[in-house]
Amino acid sequence: MSEKETKPLPSNEWTSGAEMLANRLKKNLKNLSRWLKKENIDCYRLYDADLPEYALAIDVYQGEKCWVHVQEYQAPKSVDEAKALLRAREALAVVLAVLEIPEQQLFFKVRKQQKGSAQYEKLAAKKQFFTVQESGLKFRVNFADYLDTGLFLDHRITRKMLLDQAQGKRFLNLFAYTGSGTVYAAAGGATATTTIDMSRTYLEWAQENMELNGFSGPAHNYVQDNCIDWLRRAAKSNLRFDLIFLDPPSFSTSKRMEGTFDVQRDQVELLRNTTALLAPNGVLIFSNNLRSFKLDKEALAGLSLEDISRKTLPKDFERNPKIHQCWRIGRD
Repeated sequence: MSEKETKPLPSNEWTSGAEMLANRLKKNLKNLSRWLKKENIDCYRLYDADLPEYALAIDVYQGEKCWVHVQEYQAPKSVDEAKALLRAREALAVVLAVLEIPEQQLFFKVRKQQKGSAQYEKLAAKKQFFTVQESGLKFRVNFADYLDTGLFLDHRITRKMLLDQAQGKRFLNLFAYTGSGTVYAAAGGATATTTIDMSRTYLEWAQENMELNGFSGPAHNYVQDNCIDWLRRAAKSNLRFDLIFLDPPSFSTSKRMEGTFDVQRDQVELLRNTTALLAPNGVLIFSNNLRSFKLDKEALAGLSLEDISRKTLPKDFERNPKIHQCWRIGRD
């Protein structure tokens, strides 16, 4: 538990609302169970603000143990703080009871609207990592130190797409975060990978994820750099890649970069510089999680643009279809 003063409420103090939440979690577990088993999925979203009174995202991570990551969407200022705290305590008690886990395996955060690089900033310094599996691959996750865990579950299908297309390809992962896309590409038979992120912490995490799956050596390159600057330089070079994954933040500012990055404002330069690195018949998978994002098709004339957002939406995220937008892009 990482939010002070938020302790699960004893079951004898549950309200009718808590009972409703318990029933919803049980229903969701039943509805997902056959699909999870069939698809061999160990990490998934169980609940996403299904009931308006309990505005939570509940993710289950199966590894050596069952860990649960609960994020509460920040309540509007009009909601009484004491009432919001009581509901959070109720919800945590329900999660523990329904999933039958001890409190030590439950992690709780309040997800506030993030600006700039805030979502990547440290919340704690426990440095406690766990290993989970996805599609038979292993990943290190951290439930306490950052807002996100190191593995974006909504990109499960997108990552599998990279694996399916990577055989014999030169792969580039931009804004790579913890490198899960690179792990999938390597597992799919990529001949070489380049993983780029501005954060040394995340780049080292990416390399650890790769080594955890047996991928090491000179074929796998890690670059700490501002992706925008790196792309501007690389677009003028002879570097070419057959498969590129581009998943930038919606907005970013950092001491290591001049000015700011805004995915809506800067998309044309970003995509032009990225597609300049595509080899003949190369493919770019471009994704972002800005709900209001509009692709500037007119300014991107000359590129083939296929919206694959629906194709990359996992079953456990169907309640929130705008969790990300995704395109398959090539050069005509």
